[in-house]
Amino acid sequence: MERAAAGEGPSPTSGPAAEEVEAQRDKEILGEWHRHPGLGPSQVRNQLRRKGVKVAVQTVRRVMEDAGYRPPKVRSQPHDERFVAVRPNHMWHLDYVHRHINRASTHTLILLDDCSRYVVGHGVDDAERADLVIETFEEAVRRHGKPEMVLHDKGSAFWSWRGISRFTALLVELGVDQIAAEHKEWNGKLEVFNANLHKELFDVYRFYDVAEMRRRLSAHLHWYNHGRTSHALGGLLAPADRYYGRAEEVLARIEAGAGRDGLDAIDLRDRCLELFKVVSQGGVPEVWLMGQKVLELKP
Repeated sequence: MERAAAGEGPSPTSGPAAEEVEAQRDKEILGEWHRHPGLGPSQVRNQLRRKGVKVAVQTVRRVMEDAGYRPPKVRSQPHDERFVAVRPNHMWHLDYVHRHINRASTHTLILLDDCSRYVVGHGVDDAERADLVIETFEEAVRRHGKPEMVLHDKGSAFWSWRGISRFTALLVELGVDQIAAEHKEWNGKLEVFNANLHKELFDVYRFYDVAEMRRRLSAHLHWYNHGRTSHALGGLLAPADRYYGRAEEVLARIEAGAGRDGLDAIDLRDRCLELFKVVSQGGVPEVWLMGQKVLELKP
């Protein structure tokens, strides 16, 4: 302060003008929105907050609307009952997303972890076939371990009204519980994901062919798992943060102002899932392997 008073240095209260700060803020908002045009104001705000940029959602909405954003008309139906899995691989949701690419009909299978909203597997076919379900599910089990239970609708690729379907036979062999949804609300988490997939990918890009759709879908799902914040996870966490057990570390880094590059230091290759554990339920020891109880010692 003495040097500044003597004219030998800059004033300690000097800095960019308010107009410059607002221009940089607007640039950050529009940059994030243009990179992911399917995101809404609150989602853009969360993405910026994760990178260390703090801004109010009302400001984000105003800047986006000035740039041409128009909010979609969404009819929400309130519901009282809500189920949340207590750990990763407790429950997986399965469902298909139907979309026409030019004149080709595509059916995208999504496998979603309930606890973390992490996409553990996906596949694309021209129809809803059991072959794709079995192949995709087995690949997801090889990569992430098997779930304790799965939830899906009563589509022919999953469920058989007469006898036992091939997918049911596979689940019985693996020891995985199967739940067929009686109402679409049961699979609501995946329905919301599918709606966002349309809004953020299929409605944004025009694909040349199915091969291009597959490439963009894989890239989008990787960004969704590792970079897209989720309101269901508190607004600042990405699905991989909870699935790989690094949520507290990520939140601590965000609160400490780690910024854009701080989260990259958390290497997922250093993380592992809890595939084997021994617990005690009511004084009775139990042995769990890959999310499935394999031994219970009777008293």
